[in-house]
Amino acid sequence: MNFDSALYSYRHDKKVPEFNDSGPICVMDAHCSLCARGAKWIAHNDRSNAFRIVPLQSDLGNALMTHYAMDPKDPTSWLYLADGRGYASLDALIRVGQRLGRVWRLLAILRIIPKGLRDILYRTVARNRYRWFGTTDLCSLPDCEVQKRLML
Repeated sequence: MNFDSALYSYRHDKKVPEFNDSGPICVMDAHCSLCARGAKWIAHNDRSNAFRIVPLQSDLGNALMTHYAMDPKDPTSWLYLADGRGYASLDALIRVGQRLGRVWRLLAILRIIPKGLRDILYRTVARNRYRWFGTTDLCSLPDCEVQKRLML
């Protein structure tokens, strides 16, 4: 899902705290094991050290999700911000793959799946993520690559 709002629209939202948005930002559920694995994957494949991870449960994560009309208390997606634009669901994953480069650009092949079906597939996984993958605490992961990217 791409959001059609103006570039950097969150900068003008008084409910969103100021933050460094000079690089890509991933707002992820810090209690979801699948999301924690995703954060770890991003951290270990980001050769430019540009990506930052924002826990959904933080003030910033909550405000950004709300700004993009996503329910932070019942997230059915994650949020990826890059160059002032917001992306969610598999569209976000595709964009992250493009940004990471190398073999991860192949994630763009997911675009051959019709958008409606991609969204249904993503929502199904999102709704069942705790049951299928379990829970964790992203912020307490001992992985130093993840820790140095966290924006709390």
